[in-house]
Amino acid sequence: MARTPLDLDELVEHWTLLKDEQALVSGKRGATRLGLAVLLKFYTQYGRFPRNRAELPGEAVEFVARSVQVPASELWVRWSAGRRRCTGRGR
Repeated sequence: MARTPLDLDELVEHWTLLKDEQALVSGKRGATRLGLAVLLKFYTQYGRFPRNRAELPGEAVEFVARSVQVPASELWVRWSAGRRRCTGRGR
């Protein structure tokens, strides 16, 4: 089932960083700043982290990217590079 694109009102309501969230991401740079911001907003809205990249609405990533002044493409480069899975076990 195709997802309905988010309109500007939905983006502003659900994907705008609040002051405390801005403070959390302000010390980060580049893809790390954008990734943290996107994950914070996704978690706030859904109560969990995204399982994969496809769960992140592209227009929401672009919206957050503009607000933290990091190109959205940096997130996709970081995501494509792979993520390590934390198992809670020592190596």
